[in-house]
Amino acid sequence: MDVGIIGGTFDPIHLGHITIAEEAMRELRLSDVIFVPAGEPWLKEERDITPGEQRLEMIFMAIASNTSFHVSTVDLDRAGPSYTVDTLADLKRDLGEAANLHFIVGLDALMGLPSWKEPERVVEMCHLVGAKRPGTADVDIEELERRVPGILQKLTILENRQVDISSSDIRHRVASGRQIDSMVPEAVASYIRERGLYRKGD
Repeated sequence: MDVGIIGGTFDPIHLGHITIAEEAMRELRLSDVIFVPAGEPWLKEERDITPGEQRLEMIFMAIASNTSFHVSTVDLDRAGPSYTVDTLADLKRDLGEAANLHFIVGLDALMGLPSWKEPERVVEMCHLVGAKRPGTADVDIEELERRVPGILQKLTILENRQVDISSSDIRHRVASGRQIDSMVPEAVASYIRERGLYRKGD
């Protein structure tokens, strides 16, 4: 069973996330894709994060039409900062050893892999899937292999369509009174308006 894992703060989830998940599923022939919202992302401690319950509700709304998309709350349920190595270990436990995990991550974030917690163990537990993002330079695979041996055989670069949307831009747009309807699913846009999310900016 080949399962895609896409983690992130999802504050909010947007059409770029959905597009990457859909294209990874198609290109890698994944049976399912699991969205994993971060609890306390260790790389984003400089700003307030929308409560997990609300981020989770938006994810459920965004993926409702795709029966192959699912959500895991392993990071929200775990106390302390969210680290990929812990996420993968928890999912391995929940899904069973027969599940082949494909961790989908932006190429820009992938370059930071050597600074992640236990990067060698991350590479052991999953297949890494690098998604291209607008303005992201090509990954120096040889440098990554030198710093995290074994990654070369565990990495696939997606030939995905690049959608120029970011959660931070969405938050700024809402704070300045601009529309976001073309950037998030309709239900998510309505939820943001009804709950008054992001109106004070970051």
